[in-house]
Amino acid sequence: MIYLDDPWKWAACLLAVALIGMGKGGFAGLGTLAMPIVTLVLPPVIAAGILLPVLISQDIVSVWSFRREWDRWVVAWMLPGAIIGIGLGWFFAERVNEEILAAAVGLVSVIFAGQRLWAERGHVITAPSNSPGWVGLLFGIGTGLTSQVAHAGAPPFQMWVTPRKLPHTVYVGTNAVLFAAINWLKVPSYIALGALTPQVLLTSAVLIPVAIVCTVASLRLVRRMPGPGFYRAVYWMMLALGLYLMSRIL
Repeated sequence: MIYLDDPWKWAACLLAVALIGMGKGGFAGLGTLAMPIVTLVLPPVIAAGILLPVLISQDIVSVWSFRREWDRWVVAWMLPGAIIGIGLGWFFAERVNEEILAAAVGLVSVIFAGQRLWAERGHVITAPSNSPGWVGLLFGIGTGLTSQVAHAGAPPFQMWVTPRKLPHTVYVGTNAVLFAAINWLKVPSYIALGALTPQVLLTSAVLIPVAIVCTVASLRLVRRMPGPGFYRAVYWMMLALGLYLMSRIL
């Protein structure tokens, strides 16, 4: 038996998978919406467990597509920090209930959406594009932590890597390679937390074909889709979902 036992769960999971596919296909940040959407219909730990194998399947497609276009220096600095962050996230996840975990997901969503909407209005504050590698190590910790807790590691990654002004395909490739490594590193902790049960894995298996199709389609559309208006709508949706999840502990 799988967890997709009603239309609302199907709709939420398919939308989440599509957004992750777009994120893996080049629209970095959209995948951050996936966890808030799935946690509207499933407990956070189950939602995270279902999405992890889906993410890994999509990583295979995106890494292969950008295997020659990624910044090794960025990955070399961020990955050790991400490992630390994953460990911290594991520690955090073992000591909070599901409602607090959902609120943490919501907080990450609100912070990211608020920062992006602020930037859309022209109030942009960025770190120097030549910031040293140890700064990337710190942002790597944040990336690993938020990825472990909520599959939401894109915001810290973007905050450090975007100001470096990498070529677009190199930016996408670097994102793909780093998060592919992070997602595999999360597997032992998810097993230890009991998030990868047979029922969870079966649900993931049903969603993986959709995930791969969405990733391939996004890879082809990454240079064609409209930008500012579309992203503003996504950020407003993300803000609303985040506030809803935070309100569940009130």
